[in-house]
Amino acid sequence: MSAAAPVPDRPSVVIVGAGPRGTGIVERIAANAPELYGDRPLDLHLVDPYPPGGGRIWRQRQSPLLWMNSAAEDVTLFTDDTVELAGPVRPGPSLAQWARAVRDGAVAAPPGLAGDAAALGPRDFAGRRVQSAYLRWVHEEAVAALPPRIAVHEHRRTALRVSGPREGRQQVWLAGRATPLQADLVVLTLGHLESQLSDTERELADFAARHRLAYLPPAFTADSDLSRLRPGEPVLVRGFGLAFVDLMVLLTEGRGGTYTTGPGGEPVYRPSGREPVLHVGSRRGVPYHAKIGYPPSGERPPLPRFLGPAEVDALLARPGGIDFPRDVRPLIDKELGFAHYHRLFTAHTGRTRMAWPDFEEEYAAAEPGSAALRALVSAAVPDPADHFDTEALDHPLDGVRYPDAEALQAGLRGHIEADLARRHDPAHSPDLAVFLALLSVYGQLVRLGDHGPWWHGFFSFLASGPPGPRLRQLLALSRAGVVRFLGAGLTVTADEERGVFRAGSASVPGAWTEARALVEARLPEPTVVRTRDRLLRALYADGARATAGGLLAVDPADGRILDRAGRPHPRRFALGPHTDARGSGAFTRPRTNAPAFRQNDATARALLSFLRDRTAPPVPVPAPTPEDSRAADQ
Repeated sequence: MSAAAPVPDRPSVVIVGAGPRGTGIVERIAANAPELYGDRPLDLHLVDPYPPGGGRIWRQRQSPLLWMNSAAEDVTLFTDDTVELAGPVRPGPSLAQWARAVRDGAVAAPPGLAGDAAALGPRDFAGRRVQSAYLRWVHEEAVAALPPRIAVHEHRRTALRVSGPREGRQQVWLAGRATPLQADLVVLTLGHLESQLSDTERELADFAARHRLAYLPPAFTADSDLSRLRPGEPVLVRGFGLAFVDLMVLLTEGRGGTYTTGPGGEPVYRPSGREPVLHVGSRRGVPYHAKIGYPPSGERPPLPRFLGPAEVDALLARPGGIDFPRDVRPLIDKELGFAHYHRLFTAHTGRTRMAWPDFEEEYAAAEPGSAALRALVSAAVPDPADHFDTEALDHPLDGVRYPDAEALQAGLRGHIEADLARRHDPAHSPDLAVFLALLSVYGQLVRLGDHGPWWHGFFSFLASGPPGPRLRQLLALSRAGVVRFLGAGLTVTADEERGVFRAGSASVPGAWTEARALVEARLPEPTVVRTRDRLLRALYADGARATAGGLLAVDPADGRILDRAGRPHPRRFALGPHTDARGSGAFTRPRTNAPAFRQNDATARALLSFLRDRTAPPVPVPAPTPEDSRAADQ
């Protein structure tokens, strides 16, 4: 939607990034405006070269083969009564409910996608183009809910720079536009961005250029130039998460391969002959865990229990600051273990030897990782397979060695098959309780700022893996020889003498794989120090503060950008993965008190309160009197 040209003296807010996070801000402005802003005028400028709603990552124009990694019923952009927010709750449909409305004819989907949307079931994994349609619909609903005097203006351009004094109006400069947008307030909701190469990546890129090899640095896979990966040739792939799954799909089905059903019901891959051979490994050496394939049931663990608001308050009050491994990691371990054992004791009592209240009391008193805790668990939970161990989860192949590459292929297939069986078996429902605890922990950690890479990697490994069908396809590709596993502790070197990349792992000591192509299958690091985004780079150069991990530092209360002295900018805000208050996603599972929704609400209320305090209320026009009417008639 685009309104008429803005009036220069009207208050204005520029939102840079019109994807899901930008849509969330618009929705919260619409929800909070009646209370905080009344009937005052306001111009909202949405700046994004991609269509609003989906933005770049969730744009409609991408391969129909790419899926979401969450079931349709687990995706929403709307608040509910679990979200701890000061503004009003405005419920709305999840992706699954929206799809049902499309099926019932209550909502129109874009041409070409109505059938896919209507066929989507609650436990299905939507294609990303269907998710794009849902996000566009949410955006349009949010805009329609704005008060009449708030106008929306779309700018399909790239924002380059923000200028202006701390206490005055800001100017947002756009590519291809000679004059800037005038803004009382600026909100950056930029999503995932490209980064300049690190020193190591630059060395690999230079090596590849010298030897005419193919090197694909970290990138959003749908935007990578995969034409450089030639049919039949070996390709080293470093990374075994969701970026790898997209790469796997685009280089197999995307090049004409097909799946049939084998005698046992498993998928069988039929190559087209245009695929390269993907040799994949990583630090862990295994793919992310499959999404849990059964619905929740029974009593939920009472979370938070050991890492909640009180514990975060105490951490923030420490005069010497926070050491994450020393101060926070033990609380995470204890919270996740608590959820695991709560579910085990309440839903699978036959596998325990102690009453839950007694176990809970002793568990609460024991230090994480202590001998007392190990003794308690051993006494109360007889089967070691039912014990919770974050280290074992995080390093599944530590100490595992295979005699040769073929043994590794069989061993990894067995690992993936066991994971699929476990993630679809309610007998292992403590895994689902741990998933819920991971979401709870994420919601608390956003207040602590940048806490290093371990947590995000661990969270993604356990909670943000691919749909089960994707791992079944991976098994089929392995059996067909299109994918080869390299193992854990992957190392990649540039062999100047031979002019190739060489990969080895701790899983098969002494074995090496050579290739003329290397793909870094991961998203770029969200760093403002090395970002390729000109706006963020300019902000950093102008004095915005970056954390030790390279994230943009913001006030956790409302997202105001901090300078190097720690002062929040009164007129500049930022939300999303490039900040140290990043949540687990701009959309999330319903009824989980999602941190992104809480942040959106706090930022929207800060925006509206700022504008209200600097804007005169509208002057009411008195109703005409009978005398006025008579005078008008004369």
